Amino acid sequence: MLLVWPVLTSMTQENYSLTLVLFFVAAASDGFDGFLAKRFNWTSELGKWLDPAADKLLLVSVFLLATWLGLIHQWLTFAAVTRDVLICLGAFSYRIGVGPLRGRPMISSKINTLMQVLCVLAVLAHAATGMPPDSIVEALQWVTLLTIVISGGAYVTEYSRRALQVAGT
Repeated sequence: MLLVWPVLTSMTQENYSLTLVLFFVAAASDGFDGFLAKRFNWTSELGKWLDPAADKLLLVSVFLLATWLGLIHQWLTFAAVTRDVLICLGAFSYRIGVGPLRGRPMISSKINTLMQVLCVLAVLAHAATGMPPDSIVEALQWVTLLTIVISGGAYVTEYSRRALQVAGT
């Protein structure tokens, strides 16, 4: 969470090399933190909420700013933000109407997060160095869109199924 502001500041200054390094450090530290939490069972209820919130804060803000700067397609940012908003609204509705959310992030969601991170890294690397080529960046954006749709659909399907099971009992 601490790196969100420096990442956004370096982006607005169009210092994409620094942004690339900062974003990579943020993503790597999040992955390392997750590994340690699972490996040594260093989890808490607060951490279960803060970690995904920090991930979303970083990714959504970078997607929005990168779109504003013309680095990421508007349709991709719209899809990513819409997916997150729908999941939050669905979770809130489920909590209010059905009960506590029990479960872990789906594998499709983990793949989607990985693809969003890789997409941002590719976009930033391209802005900083011209590499990877436009065709690779474009392909990554389309694959990321596919994972957004699959992941969002998986959440809607799973929690609708759960709600219907509770309503049927």
